[in-house]
Amino acid sequence: MGFWYMLLLFIGICLLFAGILPKRGFSAGVKIGLLVGGAACIGFSLFMFSPGSAEIIADLLGWGPETE
Repeated sequence: MGFWYMLLLFIGICLLFAGILPKRGFSAGVKIGLLVGGAACIGFSLFMFSPGSAEIIADLLGWGPETE
């Protein structure tokens, strides 16, 4: 699973650079979208690298053992 989180981190970094670097073809809305998407990818991948994140996601999605 760590491979996929590292890949998501790399994609997020690439999106941030694509939003920061000056290019003629991108409008301001597209650049802001790239920056927000890159930040979201980086944030999610860093969260998933932290200990205990799998249990938090399992609780949010309702997976795992039932506790009553």
